[in-house]
Amino acid sequence: MDKRNFAFDKVNYILVAVGMLVVVLGFILMSGSGSNEHMFNPDIFSTLRIKVAPVVCLVGFLSIIYAVARKPKDNDNTNEEEK
Repeated sequence: MDKRNFAFDKVNYILVAVGMLVVVLGFILMSGSGSNEHMFNPDIFSTLRIKVAPVVCLVGFLSIIYAVARKPKDNDNTNEEEK
């Protein structure tokens, strides 16, 4: 099968996977125990949950967008040499 038929190359898939891992990491940083009606947990307002985790998710989403928008390099010279 000719490689030119694919929209993405190997680097695009790697960048998408890394971006997805960064987004998952951001959501993990946001998670934790919350407050209930009997006890207030002030940790829900921590800097990690309010500021750092959303920025990590934003970076992950932006890297996924870049990976999708990135155009693979066209290696016409290597294909002609193989023929």
